Amino acid sequence: MDSTLFITGATSGFGEACARRFAAAGWKLVVTGRRQDRLQALAGELSTTTSVLPLAVDVRDRQAMQESIDGLPAEFATLRGLINNAGLALGINPAQQCSLDEWDTMVDTNVKGLMYTTRMLLPRLIAHGAGASIVNIGSVAGNWPYPGGNVYGGTKAFVRQFSLGLRCDLVGTGVRVTDLEPGLCESEFTLVRFGGDQARYAATYAGADPVQPEDIAETCFWLMNQPPHININNLEIMPVSQTWSGFAIHRQ
Repeated sequence: MDSTLFITGATSGFGEACARRFAAAGWKLVVTGRRQDRLQALAGELSTTTSVLPLAVDVRDRQAMQESIDGLPAEFATLRGLINNAGLALGINPAQQCSLDEWDTMVDTNVKGLMYTTRMLLPRLIAHGAGASIVNIGSVAGNWPYPGGNVYGGTKAFVRQFSLGLRCDLVGTGVRVTDLEPGLCESEFTLVRFGGDQARYAATYAGADPVQPEDIAETCFWLMNQPPHININNLEIMPVSQTWSGFAIHRQ
């Protein structure tokens, strides 16, 4: 059976790197994203290697996602893999200073968009059976709080628990689920979080030798190519330079 992979948020960062890695291995791809120009450029490049279907759609738009998935041509109908990568963080202010609009955007994308995509594609993954895989891109922020993480961390805690719940529901289907939880990674994600502030973006990674999108793509490829009887439930990935801080104590 052909190996077909559905990737959300494929126009940059982890999603784009995953598309390149899996295309190089001959997987057929369904790639989604909001930026049609980037999506078409990626599909045009990778189509010289494998079959690629670009879908310019926002995971937050439930109806548009349903229509796009319902309209998948027969060549891409049965999936071996889903990478729920679409997600974002906006700002790093304390909760009392945050924008409710930004909170809404994070919840709608990181939680609801992931829910919509997963539910709509589950029948196709189950139809593949043994060896099918879902990789949900979580974050260490879902496990370890930090100042300014507030709603973003909450959305990634949802990803972890949702992934575990899926494991329970999918028992007997052969479909595997992993919550992949990166730490400090260098990608456009951080530039978006900082509102395009290039200096702050550069300072975040200076001297840190952070994880790269290609590292995450290679990990996703490894996860999806484990023997069918193996499921990696959760996997945290940090650069060696990153670890945890001690408890904060406010003194009078």
